[in-house]
Amino acid sequence: MKVLVIHGPNLNILGYRNEKYYGSKTLEEVNNMIESKAKELNVQVEIFQSNYEGDIISKLQYTLQTNYSGVIINPGGYSHYSIAIRDAVESVQIPVIEVHLSNIYEREQFRNKSIIAPVCTGQITGFGPFSYILALEAIVLLQRNFI
Repeated sequence: MKVLVIHGPNLNILGYRNEKYYGSKTLEEVNNMIESKAKELNVQVEIFQSNYEGDIISKLQYTLQTNYSGVIINPGGYSHYSIAIRDAVESVQIPVIEVHLSNIYEREQFRNKSIIAPVCTGQITGFGPFSYILALEAIVLLQRNFI
């Protein structure tokens, strides 16, 4: 089983961002958590980060030609307005779980709506870096038909 993890814009500067919302871990530390959990679950992960919408779209489209079992995506600010990423997620033919470190529903009103969530298998928000861990576990359960 292979899972693609996509980190969107500004996630490369975790550790510098508002700790109240994003915690104190760096992206490298978050990635280490993901890789450790993946190893425990016997899952291969490929981790990708980009600040560019087109790169994220291309990576999502790449899943159409490969053998991924699922995608975990934190689209960052693109969650709220990127119709192009939404369309790419909708085209993906494997489970896609949207994650956010902070609870977007407890934040500014413009962050309360994800236009990507309706085309995802599910959404996990507000558990800090553990949002990724929960999403990874969910994909494994989906692939094993436990959900």
